[in-house]
Amino acid sequence: MIDISPSVMQFLLAFAVAAPLLGAAAALLPPPPGLKGRSPEQAVLRHGVTVTGAVLAAVLALAASFDHDQPSRFQATTDISWIPALNVRIHLGVDGISLPLLVMTALLFFLCALYSYFKLPAGPSAKAFTALLLVLESGTLATFAVLDLMLFFLAFETVLIPMYFLIARWGGDRRQAAAWKFILYTLLGSVVMLLGLLLLGLHAGTFDMTALAADGGRGLTATTQLLAVLAIGAGLAVKTPMWPLHSWLPDAHTAAPTVGSVLLAGVLLKMGTYGFVRILLPATPDGMAAVAPYLGAFGAVGILYGSLACLWLARKGNKGDLKRLIAYSSVGHMGFVLLGIASMTPTGVNGALFANIAHGLITGLLFFLVGSLKERYNTADLDTLAGATGAALYGRAPRLGALLAFAAVASLGLPGLAGFWGEMLALFGAFDPAEGLSRPAFLTWTAMGAFGTLLTAAYLLVVVRRVCMGDPAAQPAGPGGPAGLADVRGYEFAAWTPLVALTVLAGLWPAVLLGLTDPAVQKLLAGGKA
Repeated sequence: MIDISPSVMQFLLAFAVAAPLLGAAAALLPPPPGLKGRSPEQAVLRHGVTVTGAVLAAVLALAASFDHDQPSRFQATTDISWIPALNVRIHLGVDGISLPLLVMTALLFFLCALYSYFKLPAGPSAKAFTALLLVLESGTLATFAVLDLMLFFLAFETVLIPMYFLIARWGGDRRQAAAWKFILYTLLGSVVMLLGLLLLGLHAGTFDMTALAADGGRGLTATTQLLAVLAIGAGLAVKTPMWPLHSWLPDAHTAAPTVGSVLLAGVLLKMGTYGFVRILLPATPDGMAAVAPYLGAFGAVGILYGSLACLWLARKGNKGDLKRLIAYSSVGHMGFVLLGIASMTPTGVNGALFANIAHGLITGLLFFLVGSLKERYNTADLDTLAGATGAALYGRAPRLGALLAFAAVASLGLPGLAGFWGEMLALFGAFDPAEGLSRPAFLTWTAMGAFGTLLTAAYLLVVVRRVCMGDPAAQPAGPGGPAGLADVRGYEFAAWTPLVALTVLAGLWPAVLLGLTDPAVQKLLAGGKA
């Protein structure tokens, strides 16, 4: 731990949240003459890399100064009155639950900005692209940093408009329909969520998350808690996405540009599950206990549904799109997160938080890889890539093939890599749920989840076999060829290496994450008293 004063830590957290907004405004201004570089487009993309890099540096400094001996205590806190009439405050803080999410978010945005500097997706304007990317970063970081229900809602909604435009203006085929589906689903869920947040805050007499967690729902009737969980949970479930509210996700991922898919899977989906852990588990424990068996059921069905959909897409002759396949895999992986949360045990919730981080790293890497593969072959259609003899990446582009195989085995939960621990702990939590929950029901969900891990391994190994193996001398359909297919480029190596390294680190040394989350989870489940 680096010894930094509390006031500097406050500044670092506030800077991380506000700097991207200021950077977005600056991106729309003409670049100073001395900073134009080769072109104004290059200058604004370099500006995006600089701002996201500065935010990453601030978050890393915050993580280095974080008191790891007290991860259950909120640190770097700022608490300023904002709307006195409603008792709404600008309340920021970070603990062991939110710190890993802040670091992962800042890292993914920096890597996406770096990748876009060299490979900007086709679209109307580099200025608008950079500004939207920075607004999106501010909203996501704020979601994980704020400790007021109304600020949480504002941050939660801030991400919708920039992501809509990133899909609609820089996306691929059917981007308009996918963007509209994304915005309509999430806005509808948000309206219901706002009603639940108002119900919770007004009945409790405060919108402060720390006060709500400390009260542990004792000031709320069972009916109020149940209504709040149903309303808030509906909005969070859409963003997660929970089956059957997931149907916007495959279309959005398929149409989004590469960095849009990386951020959607790596960061935005985590906002939903984070809300379950940060708001509903501590503030409405009785309501969550009533809903938990159903939440676990939806999570378990989502695991099987996502895996079966991926198996269908991976089969020869079904014209499965690789981006769409990975999107459906996210439905399954987030099902494990929901199952862990539904167990309402420290083991399950820690597993859910670990799986959140693992999914962000691994699926972000997968979308980077598939985006680059699509750029080389001008298609992500699995049948076209595999052709008659397989795309043979091991022979044509061995580094790209090796990275794709690595990401696939990490995603299927190979022991020693990050994907293993979260899903295993979530299943352990569901195997022995919290007191008062139906153990037979959760044993059923556990068995469904365990079977889903087998299906996950099956479809990912099919993908690796079809895309990576085959005859490197054969020419597949599409513009790529054995002689002209580029292997991993320098900027791709720079963007992907941190994700590979962290996937290995978290797999071999899970205590790095669990040591942060467990004390905070223990306190959260004990009503703020642990």
